[in-house]
Parts: sequence; structure tokens; C-alpha cells
Amino acid sequence: MGKIHLLMRKEEIDEQQLTDNKIVVVFDVLLATSTITAALEFGAKEVIPVLNEEEALKYGQSKDPSKTILIGEYQGKTIDGFLAPNPMALKDVVSGKTIILSTTNGTIALKKSQYAKKVYAASILNSKSVAHHLVSNYKDESIILICSGSSGKFNMEDFYGAGYFIDCLLSSSIELEYTDAAKAAHLFYSSNLDKEFEILAESSVGKMLLDYGFEDELKFVSLKSQFKVVPIFENGLCVRNANNMLKVEPDIR
Repeated sequence: MGKIHLLMRKEEIDEQQLTDNKIVVVFDVLLATSTITAALEFGAKEVIPVLNEEEALKYGQSKDPSKTILIGEYQGKTIDGFLAPNPMALKDVVSGKTIILSTTNGTIALKKSQYAKKVYAASILNSKSVAHHLVSNYKDESIILICSGSSGKFNMEDFYGAGYFIDCLLSSSIELEYTDAAKAAHLFYSSNLDKEFEILAESSVGKMLLDYGFEDELKFVSLKSQFKVVPIFENGLCVRNANNMLKVEPDIR
């Protein structure tokens, strides 16, 4: 496997450097990539990440409203007429549906990464499955871990999630060469083992979610590798479960 890189914020993405030998993994633990993971786990057909409310509404107009759900937030507030991107709240409403998702950070990071060879969405909920998938399917490609951040600022929870993801890669007994930023993320995770909820709760976005009364959601997205879903962003259009496409599921025991 090639070198592991890590970007602290989506604003660091250089689209011209996302060549055919680059694999991107996007993290927006609170909440976009956790929402995508959960939605696919709960049976959503696909998730269409968009840049903003206007683009979401445009996509929505071209879809069957009985089979489509608009989900989104801007600066932490649910967009009017949309469902909130809270993973647990979606469990009973997304099965078989196309999700159009607009968020302040995570969906933008995915869209900006679309020119890489492959783009995946990862969270604490599914890191082990995504890591296993990458180890099984790629040999020489470099991997770029992208922490979405929050409106141009560094986010502790994405950094922690990326560190956990690196730990999952290392558990596959492969030798890794990684940048100082990637090493720092892994050291941060290793220094805070089994403190997922505490780290998320201490983050600025986590505190905001707690203030809104979403402690259960925070606890849910803190669960380590509960799901086998491997969300892959196809052709810059939609995110689907790579396991369903390949007709196999990774053994993450």
C-alpha cells in the first residue's frame, strides 16, 4: 500500500492532485459520514451528497418524491423542509429510498474529492470495514484521509476518527508509510483508547449537539465498527454500499 496522507480540513483539498492513483477516505464524524453510513446500513438505496440547499432542491425535483428524502443542515441548523441528519432518527424512514444530503462540511468534502481514483466515506461506525476493503482491493495506491473540519476550522472528532481508521489499517498486519499528520492522528487515537464518546462530547460540534439534546445520537455515532457498510462515492454522483456492488461482505471479526 502507498503512503497514508492526512488533511486536517476540506479546504486543504487540491483537486488537481487527486490523480488516478489516489484513494480518498472522507471523515465527517459529526455528522455527515456517520449519517451516510447509518442510512445505507438502514437500507437506503443511495445517498446523493450535494453542496447546498439549492442543489438539493434541484435534484429533488428530478426524483420521485415518494422514493426520495431530503436531509440536511447548514451551520448546525436543520434546513427548512428537510429532515435533520441525525443517524438514529433515520432508522425507520430511509429503507429503499434515495437520500439527498446537504451538510455544511462533509458533503462538500466528498464533492471536492470526486476526481480521485476512488472515494469512500468513513466514520467511527464503520472504519474497520472500510479499512479491510482498502487492504483487500488496493496495493500501490496512496491513501488520502480527509478530515472535513468545520467551516474552515480543525475538528477534533474527525482527527480522532482518522486515527482510529489508521489503527484499523495497522490491525491488518500491513506495513504502512505515513505522514507526520497521519502519525499524529494515530497517536492521538492511541492515547485516548475507548474514549470515543468523551472525545466527541468535548469537541465544539459535540458540545453543540449536546446543547440541542442529542446525547443519544452522540453515543450512537461513537460506537466502534458496528456496521459492515462500505460507502463508495461513484462518479461524483451518489454514495452506495460497495459490499452490495461486489456481492461480498468483509469478515471484520
